[in-house]
Amino acid sequence: MIELEDLPELKDAIMIAAFEGWNDAGEAASAVIEHLADVWDAEVVAALDPEDYYDFQVNRPRVLLENGRRRISWRTTRILVATETSLGRDVVLVQGVEPSFRWRAFAIELMELAQAADVSMVITLGALMADVAHSRPIPVSATSDSEDTRHRHDLEMSSYEGPTGIVGVLADAATQVGVPSVSCWAAVPHYAGHSPSPKATLALVRRMEDLLDAPIEHGDLDEDARAWERGIDELAASDTEVAEYVESLEEAQDTAELPEASGDAIAKEFERYLRRRGTDEP
Repeated sequence: MIELEDLPELKDAIMIAAFEGWNDAGEAASAVIEHLADVWDAEVVAALDPEDYYDFQVNRPRVLLENGRRRISWRTTRILVATETSLGRDVVLVQGVEPSFRWRAFAIELMELAQAADVSMVITLGALMADVAHSRPIPVSATSDSEDTRHRHDLEMSSYEGPTGIVGVLADAATQVGVPSVSCWAAVPHYAGHSPSPKATLALVRRMEDLLDAPIEHGDLDEDARAWERGIDELAASDTEVAEYVESLEEAQDTAELPEASGDAIAKEFERYLRRRGTDEP
């Protein structure tokens, strides 16, 4: 259990959450949390008990060497707090791995934390593999179930129905306790989605800048994104079939006259992705 008495008093706080695993194509969403924790010097204030939520045969603990001694590091979900941010408000960062079981209890525990911190908004981040070109802007959709939130931030309401991940469960839990939530998803080129995708991470950071109407330090993300794109360019150039496929994707996005793609288009791609994942599960 999270020890809520250890939580510092926060100012106009928001919660930003992302999880490794099913919701995290190209590690794009979880990398956002790592980036924000770094640029804002966030401090770990709590961690969920891994015994409650994780199958250690799936998320195995790691052996670390520190000062010549071995220790076990248990993978879990950590809570970090940043009080010196570029947003002019405090931020609670939720960094972890999608739990193996007891999802409702997991979400309730995080929402109890959000309420104790008087969080005014929960932002969940995800990334999916999609038929988009690496050489074009990474599409990012942002949706909310709250009418006031949609109106205030010019968002859409998701029409998706189907399997979901822990970010979907967490967003619903926020709604149930009356905390507005926003879900942001980046579409990662599926032919380049199995390695870290800094361009998608950067796209999510930029979308949050728009959402929160405040700058966020990019650090090395811009250069990392350019290097990633150059690497995929070289890969495509070495394979005629891949090059032709990328060209067809570029033409499709250019023809739409919206390089970012519409929210409806991303929602439909998201639905296809989740349905494909759902059929893969035992």
